[in-house]
Amino acid sequence: MSNMSEMMDKLKMHSPNIVSQNIEKLADIFPSCITESKDEYGVIVKNVNFDLLQQELSGNIIEGVKERFQLDWPGKKGALLTANSPLAKSLRPDISKSNNFEITKNIFIEGDNLEALKLIQEAYLEKVKMIYIDPPYNTGKDFIYADDFAQSVDSFRRKAREVDDSGNRLVSNTDANGRFHSDWLSMMYSRLRLARNLLKEDGCIFISIDDNEIHTLRMICDEIFGSTNFIATIIWHKMDSPKNSAKYLSEDHDYIVLYAKNSEIWRPNLLPRSGKMEDRYQNPDNDPRGPWLLGDLAARNFYSKGQYPITTPTGKVIDGPPAGSYWRISKEKFEELDKDNRIWWGKSGSNRPGVKKFLSEVRDGVIPQTYWHWKDVGSTRNAKQELSRLMEAASGDQLFVTPKPVRLIERMLHIATSSKEEDIVMDFFAGSGSTAHAVYSKNKEDEGNRRWITVQLPEKAGEDTTLVDMALDRIQRAGAKIESEIQADTAKPFDSGFRFFSVDSSNLAEIFYNPDDVLQDDLFSHVDIIKEDRSDEDLLFQVMLDWGIDLSLTVERMSVENNRIFTVDKNSLIACFDSDGGITEELVAAICKMEPLRVVFQDKGFSGDDVKINVEQVFKQLSPHTDVKTI
Repeated sequence: MSNMSEMMDKLKMHSPNIVSQNIEKLADIFPSCITESKDEYGVIVKNVNFDLLQQELSGNIIEGVKERFQLDWPGKKGALLTANSPLAKSLRPDISKSNNFEITKNIFIEGDNLEALKLIQEAYLEKVKMIYIDPPYNTGKDFIYADDFAQSVDSFRRKAREVDDSGNRLVSNTDANGRFHSDWLSMMYSRLRLARNLLKEDGCIFISIDDNEIHTLRMICDEIFGSTNFIATIIWHKMDSPKNSAKYLSEDHDYIVLYAKNSEIWRPNLLPRSGKMEDRYQNPDNDPRGPWLLGDLAARNFYSKGQYPITTPTGKVIDGPPAGSYWRISKEKFEELDKDNRIWWGKSGSNRPGVKKFLSEVRDGVIPQTYWHWKDVGSTRNAKQELSRLMEAASGDQLFVTPKPVRLIERMLHIATSSKEEDIVMDFFAGSGSTAHAVYSKNKEDEGNRRWITVQLPEKAGEDTTLVDMALDRIQRAGAKIESEIQADTAKPFDSGFRFFSVDSSNLAEIFYNPDDVLQDDLFSHVDIIKEDRSDEDLLFQVMLDWGIDLSLTVERMSVENNRIFTVDKNSLIACFDSDGGITEELVAAICKMEPLRVVFQDKGFSGDDVKINVEQVFKQLSPHTDVKTI
């Protein structure tokens, strides 16, 4: 019988290879377009014959390259390659930087957002309800992420395992740079492609931007999300006073671009009516149905049954609607409404009639508009003021950031998420943590259960602090403040915590990913494939990512047959990383009784070859539905 390593699958322990997944999908539809070739290691791999594929997708004979409408720039193909390439890195948990690690469902990730997005692709595929990002505006003063878009396979593998000694992946992108727009587009393109995969079918993404890149952002979003899924460009009036120091005009607004994953499914929630809106509803005739608003019976749209005379209660005859217009309803419908006291003739009884629209019968809210005034959602000055108060800073100028108002993001949450669901809200340009703060605030307002995932690179925000430090401080302060306010009114539990993870090199040694690079004389130095500085918790969460398991699920530690095991979400996953031969048939039988969906062992933890050979058979007999793998 073959040994255990041949029988039992090994976890791949790297982010998904999106190229391979796409090729498999194409192979199901166009098998004739798939070819095989050998890679640099002599392994047979599948490739796409693009000429044949192009012909398969065309009703005409394809000859040569044809001009077509598209946005192109130097580095676009490299950005696509970067988005699709797998990544051999890990997310390492840090309980000391977390808050309520055991019970919280919120996730904070420190690291490059491109790498973070790759690592969580399977765990959060089509699970995120709303994404909001406030990326660098590319003003020539901001910074953008310096991705290497043209790396070879070898350099990618080196890069996937490297630790950045400088801790700084940012570079200045001044307008003197010949690739000023191209670099920004490449940075955004790869990240947005990965972000789209995470959105639920009824999910959406909001993106803040200014005039520098609004035109190019719209074009790459049309390409990535589809032009039919464009919903609106929202104007945020962000300045509560003109900027008199402006060289030309005071730029008082920013844009918020909104795309749906599927515009046929996505619908916005209605916004609550303001007091001024409701004050417009009156009840001058004491109608028992309550306050009403008068609606015009005439409209300019042609209606074949919309031309007829009307006699008022005083006997006055109105020959028809005003010139160039039509009654909105037929004569029969008009008489029906009049009998039901839904027609208003004015106090004199001789006015041109209108239709009563009762407040009790209209929709519970108003459709969102594309102009958001700072009085309703906050201004840039408001945002700095609220952050400085929370952080106990002497002034907003001490914070070195330009946060977005919490109310601004709360409006997005109101439009795009539900208080009745555990909707996941994501922000992978987290900055000072405004989105997480807004989720806490909105959950307090409507007793919601939304949860958040934020990603932030530890770039400097002062001499002795980073944006990650500031965001963590801000989120903890906001959560504690809101939780104390809630507990003053009710005993309902409130999730103000978060699990902290950092993007790091893989937990596995080099030999796991590239065994051909190891010489025979070095074999004994590579017996243990787990790096010495990695804990069982590090391994557990990398396994969860590899298996596509939500990082927020409950993790419990227990002892079974004198072995330390982890259980995730009771029986979703059981992991035993014993490396000293402690995995026995008795342990396996005990685990089988728990009927887990998945089990993972460390290969060198089995007590002997006979145990390795028998384990798979034990699971087949006692827990046949369990998926068993090793690392």
